[in-house]
Amino acid sequence: MTDPIRPPPLASAVASHLEGLVLEGVLRPGDRLAPERELAARLGVSRPSLREALTLLEAKGLLESSRAGTVVADFLAPLSAPLAGLFGSSPRIGRDYFEYRRLIEPQAAALAAQRLTAPERAALEACLARMEAAHQRASPAEEAEADLALHLLVHEASHNLVLLHVLRVFAGLLKRGILFSHEQYWQRDSLRGAILDQHRAIAGAILAGDAAGAEAAMRAHIVATEEGFLSLRAEAERTSESLRKQERESLILE
Repeated sequence: MTDPIRPPPLASAVASHLEGLVLEGVLRPGDRLAPERELAARLGVSRPSLREALTLLEAKGLLESSRAGTVVADFLAPLSAPLAGLFGSSPRIGRDYFEYRRLIEPQAAALAAQRLTAPERAALEACLARMEAAHQRASPAEEAEADLALHLLVHEASHNLVLLHVLRVFAGLLKRGILFSHEQYWQRDSLRGAILDQHRAIAGAILAGDAAGAEAAMRAHIVATEEGFLSLRAEAERTSESLRKQERESLILE
């Protein structure tokens, strides 16, 4: 005689549901969950069951609790921290990073154009509007934030979880200046206008459901971004060389 089929404990079911939301990118690192009473009501479970579910997810490293509440943990940190050390010591990482982006991101944009949902459409439109407003205010820091947000939205709309979480690792490294100085890049007025136009083209093609156009627009953007990065790096090297020459003059006896 076979054993009767028993449903999983309620706490396990709640934990699996929340874990799925984290995996899909619905709940993101740093997001603060609603207070326990409110969250239990929204999920339709008792507070003890919710509390047990949250404890299970904390044990997995997906949530963190403090007096301020429960937040989604930066669960990719164990991966990104070693990468930061490796990449930060490699002079070739910038080149390899852009090569990776040329291979991957155009396909992500094409998938987004094919798979975009109504909520993702609204989020993409809002992000582009935020970038436009930041550009009008001449706020490079806000534009840089909107830039990262737009690329994350594209990857979310691709509905490929591997693409999404790999980009999130890279986004964290960019914010820390590991791959290249993202903020310094956005300080250049000569680049900001072109980048905005490139993002308009990417978003426009995705919103229109034009997969080929989205792929081409993303590829053109990445090529242009790499060219700008190489130009900035060459300028920095020239400046460093000039400073070394000045140092020589202070060290030798004429």
